[in-house]
Amino acid sequence: MTTSGKRAKPARRAGRPRGDEQDLRRRLLDAALAQFACTGIAATPLRAIATEAGVTPAMLHYYFGDKARLLHAVIDERLLPALAPLRAQLEHADSDPVALTEAFVRGISEIVAGHPWLPPLWVREVLCEGGALREVLFDRAVPGVPQLLAQRFAAAQANGRLNAALDPRLLVVSLVGLTLFPAAGAPIWRRAFEAEALGPGIMLEHTLALLGQGVGTTKRGEPA
Repeated sequence: MTTSGKRAKPARRAGRPRGDEQDLRRRLLDAALAQFACTGIAATPLRAIATEAGVTPAMLHYYFGDKARLLHAVIDERLLPALAPLRAQLEHADSDPVALTEAFVRGISEIVAGHPWLPPLWVREVLCEGGALREVLFDRAVPGVPQLLAQRFAAAQANGRLNAALDPRLLVVSLVGLTLFPAAGAPIWRRAFEAEALGPGIMLEHTLALLGQGVGTTKRGEPA
């Protein structure tokens, strides 16, 4: 009892409300992804991520400890789940090369639409030499997917269902170039053509038309 006769209130327990922990953790991961995609993993300090998330660096340390553990969490909880559906789609796609290319293009389009951070992150951390995610891509994210596609294209070519002049391996490279590169450069294309509407949906339809019909035109009066 206090001298006034009133019972003292118990001290507040240390810690954070557990109901908010998962939401805050997700927000921190989203902030990390935004900064990694914008400035690169190596060039992003924890303080910048904390500022992006609207928290203190101490809060970031509380949840992840250090930058290495934060990056592992980003890979395990954001990158790998984002790419996982693509492999499943390709494994179950029809062996016809047209159906296979469409499955790849649609799969990438869905990923980009749901995870707009992926294309710039891919350019910075996979394509660029010394990128932090190149080995992750080969070992964990899409292991064997390029080879799987190339093998199926080669089989279709051997059966006369794919242009004999094409290299099945470079066809995979071309598909990546027609999907991830335009998505990564979207801010440039939108500015160049003053067309903010150039989004994933339009890019998807354009790419499918390009792959399916090429750039040639039919003569007037002839069926398309």
